[in-house]
Amino acid sequence: MPELSISAEKVGFLIEKAREFDVKEAASDPDSGSNAADDGMIDVLEDNGTDPVVREITGFVNALTEDEQIDLVALMRLGRGDATIEEWRELRRETAETRDRHVARTLLGEPMLGDLAEGLGAFGVSWADERITPVK
Repeated sequence: MPELSISAEKVGFLIEKAREFDVKEAASDPDSGSNAADDGMIDVLEDNGTDPVVREITGFVNALTEDEQIDLVALMRLGRGDATIEEWRELRRETAETRDRHVARTLLGEPMLGDLAEGLGAFGVSWADERITPVK
C-alpha cells in the first residue's frame, strides 16, 4: 500500500470545510435585513464572494507543503474514480506534472471536493475517525 504525504487529519479538516462550501447557493434573499436572526439565518448559505470558508480553505491549502498539495489533488482524483489505489503512483506523478500554483482554486472549482473521503477510503482510512472538531 502506498503512503500519503498528508495526514488523514488534514484531509478530514478539508473535507469538513469543503462540505461547508458545497452547501452555498446563489443569493436567495435580495432584501436581506441587518439582523441575521430576523432573516432566519438564510444569508449564511449564500455565496456572496466574501465567503470566510473560501479564505480558510485557501489559507490552509497554501500552507501545505508541495507534496501534501499533490497528495490532496491526487486523493480527490482517486475519490472521483480517475484511477485505482493500484495506480496511485502514476496518478500522483500525473498530478505533480499538471499541478499549478493555484491548488486551492483548483480544488474549490471541483464540484465534488468531498470525494476526498472516497480517496482516503481507498487507503483504508476513514476521515470520520480523524475528526478535528468536537462531536456534540
